[in-house]
Amino acid sequence: MGKQINYFLRYPGGKRRLLVFLQDHLPSSESIKGRYIEPFVGSGAVFFYVGPQKALLSDANPELIDIYRGIRYSPKSVWKAYEKFGSTKKDYKQVRDHKREENVIGRAARMLFLNRTCFKGMWRHNREGKFNVGYGGQSRRWVITEEDLLAVSKRLRKAKIECGDFETIIEDASKDDFLFLDPPYKPHEQEYTNSHYGWQQFRFEDHQRLAKALKQAKRRGVKWAMTTSTHPKILGLFRGFYAVKIPKGTGSLPGIMTKNSGEVLISSYKTEGSTKL
Repeated sequence: MGKQINYFLRYPGGKRRLLVFLQDHLPSSESIKGRYIEPFVGSGAVFFYVGPQKALLSDANPELIDIYRGIRYSPKSVWKAYEKFGSTKKDYKQVRDHKREENVIGRAARMLFLNRTCFKGMWRHNREGKFNVGYGGQSRRWVITEEDLLAVSKRLRKAKIECGDFETIIEDASKDDFLFLDPPYKPHEQEYTNSHYGWQQFRFEDHQRLAKALKQAKRRGVKWAMTTSTHPKILGLFRGFYAVKIPKGTGSLPGIMTKNSGEVLISSYKTEGSTKL
């Protein structure tokens, strides 16, 4: 596995705290002969942990992808812009309510600043599509450093970064590639419809599309693993595949760890403790 870095993003549902569990169920970087592909990259915790030699990272959230692209391209420029932002609630609101920057460096620095200083790292938008999360303070802003961004950039140079729908990304996967998926989901539930903590809603129809795409990927020889809800209807979409309950996860309250998380790891291959659905 790759050398760990300081996680630069705060992200609802991120899998950083589940790595202790996931590490026994994921392939090593050396065993992935093709690409490591993540269609819902989020905070990138699993990508940075695995440390693949070749990767494709994607997400439907363009503001999130701006951060990745900006840091990959020029981490020093992003940091220089990031540290110039003010340190008051008024400064935060001005940055939040200002129109998006013209270039990717400016957009990356702006969204990184908002992510580090907004309330609980949420990604919420109003009906006009504008980021509208309240102020959370400066305490988490300087936890990251320019050196952290340089380390992130070095890792990201091994990855192609795209913004788009998961189905297109999965269709691009071929034999020897490995897919890790962490779609938006609410533990125990069949749909993720509360956009308060996330970028977008993820309905049961999306889970159906996802299941169909993953079954087709399996037929092409693609190996994959996915974290998702234990709701019976979702589990029913993956009959014949392997599953193991996540013993301790975030549960229904974002950021709160619980022993009955309502989350499961489903995979196209057998892992330690997994059984067929």
